Amino acid sequence: MRVGVMGATGYAGSEVLRLTASHPDLNVVVATGDSSVGQRVCEAVPALGAVYPTLEVEASTRIHEAELDVVFLALPHGESQKFVPELQARQVQVVDLGADFRLKDDQAYQRWYGHDHLAPALLAASVYGLVERHRDELRGAQLIAVPGCYPTASALALGPFCDEGLIERDHVVVNALSGVSGAGRAQSERLHFSRLSGNAEAYGLLTHRHTPEMEQELGVTLLFTPHLIPLSRGMLVSAYGRITDASFTTADALELLRTRYAHDPFVVVTDEAPTLKDPLGSNLCFVSARVDQRTGWLLAMSSLDNLGKGAAGQAVQAWNVATGRDETLGLSLAGLTP
Repeated sequence: MRVGVMGATGYAGSEVLRLTASHPDLNVVVATGDSSVGQRVCEAVPALGAVYPTLEVEASTRIHEAELDVVFLALPHGESQKFVPELQARQVQVVDLGADFRLKDDQAYQRWYGHDHLAPALLAASVYGLVERHRDELRGAQLIAVPGCYPTASALALGPFCDEGLIERDHVVVNALSGVSGAGRAQSERLHFSRLSGNAEAYGLLTHRHTPEMEQELGVTLLFTPHLIPLSRGMLVSAYGRITDASFTTADALELLRTRYAHDPFVVVTDEAPTLKDPLGSNLCFVSARVDQRTGWLLAMSSLDNLGKGAAGQAVQAWNVATGRDETLGLSLAGLTP
């Protein structure tokens, strides 16, 4: 398959390049990145030097001219929608790692992202790329909206309980810790080493744009508070919901998770609380749960690599499913340790 990668020198885009290099059916022929035009990929991202020694970074407009089968877009919000209509018109398959086609309601998009959607007619055609919850819909999909990292971790932890009506839909809280690569490669004051090192910071209070995505996927109203921590990559989520069945126990919660994910190769259910480090470098998501019958709350926990299962790994997994391939093709089932 002839592949184009847009935003190829950003963190998510370069992770797409890393994964496609070991995928037997993906051959990157075009890599774009407007801030690195004219450089070789190996100059912009030295870690990829052995697998892309000659591939050159081109301007985004090159994507309109190239003969491609699939394009992976790793662009800031608002940018993908400038390219996707033309790609779809040419029958080029699109895997969008950005936020532009995740929300189904263009008014919700305008409200949370602050501008009108340029291609609202395509929102209904996009398929949400969380394989574990949308596997059947993804088969044959031509426009895949890859979920955000926070929604992925939150939906995999909370989803089975929401689906079974085991928690109240109006009393859900999600707290999350994330490494700084989730903020992208662009420089900012809060990502300076002197501010970040030895620090932790809540951000996006009440306004984080992943909130409506989580609510759409889970069918709940929730309060979401993300926290930035001084690590390159990784994500840890603790989510809370009030249980609707007073007899529901921790053993029941763990059994539900094991049953729900019994056939999902990238979800690992653990008795102990997941740690942030376990899934690093892989496409895994670790999940667990506790029920506090004293207070009537469920605690659902998850961890993943925000650039793996939270972005590029998930994109490749969704593409594998959409094209009828084994969903594990080209992806790691083992994290890094130590």
